[in-house]
Amino acid sequence: MSASLAGRRMVVSAGPTYEDLDPVRFLGNRSSGKMGFAVAAAAARAGADVLLVAGPVHLPTPDGVARVDVRSAAQMHAAVFDALPADVYVGAAAVADFTPAQVAPSKIKKRPGEDGLTLHLVRTRDILAELAADARRPRLVVGFAAETDDVDGNARHKLAAKRVDLVAANRVGIAGSGFEGDDNTLLVHDAAGQRRFGPGPKTAIAAELVALIAQRLVPEPP
Repeated sequence: MSASLAGRRMVVSAGPTYEDLDPVRFLGNRSSGKMGFAVAAAAARAGADVLLVAGPVHLPTPDGVARVDVRSAAQMHAAVFDALPADVYVGAAAVADFTPAQVAPSKIKKRPGEDGLTLHLVRTRDILAELAADARRPRLVVGFAAETDDVDGNARHKLAAKRVDLVAANRVGIAGSGFEGDDNTLLVHDAAGQRRFGPGPKTAIAAELVALIAQRLVPEPP
């Protein structure tokens, strides 16, 4: 891959977040982090200075990539904003939308006569929307949307509502694709429409996405 991102700084978030309920249990999701790690690796090969903010995953750090490990949505928010300034942010992480209002100090136990448990959840901070509105906003902000239904509609809504430049959407819940597989299909939306990457290996799709990002960073002729 050519050094199309030489001199550029990119921050990539990847993987899930875990929101603790007590010292034993947490709320999480099935994100493997493979797509975000592939994007970070492709960006490094293209010459970018890459910082990868990784949720709790079991993946090796790509060559040439600096890594910060986090656990919760709050920690990921802090790490992403601490990494600014940057030319590009790619939010490939599956960040929890809700977190327990309180973390129990000891293991939550079943009690005689109880037939259920009610959890009080509160919203987490929206990393993507806050970053897009921040005074230090990267030149290009790329979001991901993992959807089970109406992939196109949800991606277009996210693009407009969060005021980002690109939204890379995929359908999850299909065997062998999405969160846990090695293959994926992305529908990448911008203000002008959409383009399709894949189906194919996440490594190949990441390279296509990074090439698009590099293209979008080239200044328009006067």
